[in-house]
Amino acid sequence: MLGIASQARVRILVVQDEPNLSGSLSYILEAAGYQVQVVGSGEEALRIFPGLCPDLVLLDIALPDLSGFEVCRRIRASAVTPQPAVVILTAQTGESERVAGFEVGADDFVSKPFSLRELMLRIEVRLRARQAAELPAVAESSGLEGADERLTLGPLEIDQAGHRIFLSGEEISFSAQEMRLLAHMAGSPGKMHTRRELLTEVWGYRPDVSSRTLDTHIKRIRDKFGAMAWMIQTVHGVGYRLAKSQQRVRRREAAGNVARRR
Repeated sequence: MLGIASQARVRILVVQDEPNLSGSLSYILEAAGYQVQVVGSGEEALRIFPGLCPDLVLLDIALPDLSGFEVCRRIRASAVTPQPAVVILTAQTGESERVAGFEVGADDFVSKPFSLRELMLRIEVRLRARQAAELPAVAESSGLEGADERLTLGPLEIDQAGHRIFLSGEEISFSAQEMRLLAHMAGSPGKMHTRRELLTEVWGYRPDVSSRTLDTHIKRIRDKFGAMAWMIQTVHGVGYRLAKSQQRVRRREAAGNVARRR
């Protein structure tokens, strides 16, 4: 963590109305070398956000005025560039809350109660991902030849240089993290990617870190794919693969039907 923080005094905005927790967060973040600003409400966070231009926002959902989701939505709608990484703190751990957070532009979730060690790790990962996204080579993790290439996989086209994705000729809106995940899998179509591989290579997590973030992103991509959701195949208990055609899926379904009849 000190390696990232010491380069340019990374700025972190903590939006948290619990004094004990905000004090602990401020202490540990400053000890790691970060420049920390703590506020206790959503309105105050939005007021100072343009002038502060934080590198990361640590955002609680349950604030006394605005919901953390609304704060995140307004941050993403602002003209401030580059946009910060947003890590949401929440005691609500259901899938609907995670989906709502990703829909308004959150990068990660940390569930309460949490260990400070895990939180610091996730902050470091998000800052590294943000730094990588600012590099000219936006296709670093995808396995493609260059950032200006358009990868075509059946009905799917990925234009990484333009950050655009087309499905059967129709453009679909994807978040930066969804784009990284899809491009990584599209770089080796048909290959099975383990959960550990995707979490470490796409999110930058350590191999021993467990997260439901991957499953939430896969679900969102499938929802956006609609009738083409078959392209994202689940290898139960192991991971996921991006299919080139529906033929393999149909063969597997047919085999399953035969087995059931027996």
